[in-house]
Amino acid sequence: MSQSTGEFIALNIAVMTVSDRHDASTDTSGDYLREAATETGHHVVDHVIVPDNRYRIRATVSRWIASEDVQVVIVNGGTGFNAKNSTPEALLPLFDREIDGFGELFRMVSYEDIGSATLQSRAVAGMANQTLIFAVPGSTNGCRSAWERIIKEQLDARTRPCHFVSHLKK
Repeated sequence: MSQSTGEFIALNIAVMTVSDRHDASTDTSGDYLREAATETGHHVVDHVIVPDNRYRIRATVSRWIASEDVQVVIVNGGTGFNAKNSTPEALLPLFDREIDGFGELFRMVSYEDIGSATLQSRAVAGMANQTLIFAVPGSTNGCRSAWERIIKEQLDARTRPCHFVSHLKK
């Protein structure tokens, strides 16, 4: 378990839900991520729901990467193995550096909940223009596992031995 010391630094987070069937009234995963980030002390500066279309996903995330106001992007949905799912294909070309360990760790954590079905998860993460980008499954349980077991700790400057906060734009 990581140790926490020092001072908490609130980050500016944008949340994207990728879905062809959800809207604001049914977006429980996006709701969860926004609430979890806010409860932790971060600022949710934008939230959108976009259809599972790699170019729409890429356009919105590109805007956030270029923004001075967004330090972290969390995308939920579109990471499954279904042919329609295109989130990894949308994001990978944008990354300056991929964070390989995120997908590996997410699948390890997810295995405890869903067993070998975790093989079909294509969760990814990377950095672009000093913006941290996570792509997690669209299920609320998948979002909760990713946030509680991985992301929350890595967005906390008090986490030792390391975290991502020092790599983000100011």
